[in-house]
Amino acid sequence: MKRFAVIGLGRFGKKLAIALAMSGAEVLALDKNRDEIELIRDQVSHAVRLDSTDEEALKAQGIDKVDVAIIGIGQGTGRGFESAILTVVNLKQMGVKQIYARAEDPIAGEVFSKVGANDVIYPEIESAQRWAYKLIAPQIGEKIDFAPGYSLARVKAPASFDEKTVLDLQLRQKYNVNLVAIKRGEHSKAKKAERQQVINVPMPNTVIYQDDILMVAGSDADLVKLPQE
Repeated sequence: MKRFAVIGLGRFGKKLAIALAMSGAEVLALDKNRDEIELIRDQVSHAVRLDSTDEEALKAQGIDKVDVAIIGIGQGTGRGFESAILTVVNLKQMGVKQIYARAEDPIAGEVFSKVGANDVIYPEIESAQRWAYKLIAPQIGEKIDFAPGYSLARVKAPASFDEKTVLDLQLRQKYNVNLVAIKRGEHSKAKKAERQQVINVPMPNTVIYQDDILMVAGSDADLVKLPQE
């Protein structure tokens, strides 16, 4: 089982720590604020009040033995940014192999990378980008980014696709996207035995029905062009 340390229990850190714990991970939650520790104590493996800029205090809690550390310290007020930087430096010196730092903007993210963070998390920026895409392309469901600007996306087949074959739709030629798999909709026009069935190798003569779930791959710019109706 992986051991995680979440340092800084603001909105992001608290939700992340609880989500990791609910997934069965061992979570050490750290914050300077006693109230935040009390709120999360019963929801994670360990919750400790300490100053993460104090290397000895971190060592005393076995932080050097965790697999992954995430710094979620707020940077908007006081010395939060400075504390977050010093925490990254401490963790790096202690040999923590995977260090993630929450940043509020790309400049802060660049600083974290230079002082030792393996990766940077931008919750506000990433959330805004997801919502922008969702508003522009409501037909796109879950989306997995596998390269900058390219995704595997879950799309509900619109009415215009109903009872057409893969060959008829010509998704690659018309929209420059590739059809990877099909899951029959719960109320699909397909035979009852085929409902909820997964077709992992769609053939040219495979028929698509409205509300089937299509897994398609392509650039984000092309995926957004898929019809909504």
